[in-house]
Amino acid sequence: MNKLWYLSQISIFDEMSREEMREIDQLDTIHHFNRIAKNTLVQTPESSREGLFFVKEGKLRLYKLNESGKQFTLGILSKGNIFGALNSFSFGTSRVYIETLEPSLLCTMFEPQFERLMINRPQLALKFLKTLGERLKEREEQLEQLALYGLRERVLHILSTLSAKFGIIRDGYALIDLPLSHQEIANMLGASREAVSGVMSELAKEGIVKTSRLSVQLAVTVLEEQLS
Repeated sequence: MNKLWYLSQISIFDEMSREEMREIDQLDTIHHFNRIAKNTLVQTPESSREGLFFVKEGKLRLYKLNESGKQFTLGILSKGNIFGALNSFSFGTSRVYIETLEPSLLCTMFEPQFERLMINRPQLALKFLKTLGERLKEREEQLEQLALYGLRERVLHILSTLSAKFGIIRDGYALIDLPLSHQEIANMLGASREAVSGVMSELAKEGIVKTSRLSVQLAVTVLEEQLS
């Protein structure tokens, strides 16, 4: 696959013509990495690297550890998402763990290339700001859920968020296209696996979710209610 094809798959470059993407490709702003295996730590709080990183393939999880060592998931990045920081621009991901959930492919852009791209394509600066705003909104919603709601509401919120991003609608349910165990959900909420399993059992009895070993389906009617 050539670099131009990959540029067309990165969401920050949506709505750009092929000619515009070809011009960006000729600026030599994007550098490629090799494929990264599943369950690989690409960053720790102590090993943050400067640069903006684009997810070309795969999914990555951002998380922190609390004082007792329990993981708390901050977000999941998929194809087209961005993380990293430059002196002039940051997505607030410099002091977190980032781990691949499946085989992934990344590319990166450094400060001189980023500045050159913004000068040549100022409309991209607005898209970067929009993406950053969406990331901050997600963080605010996470904090609100932690502060104001019980575990059942928080579980429903995270499942609806994941369904909206990664859901595949089948027979009235949204199948979340992620390997999602009760432990993973607990990590996302900073809760215990036992407590999450209890809530998931209740939701399953009510027909709100369907679960198997590593998959979760959320009723579409509940997803629509949550998103509204």
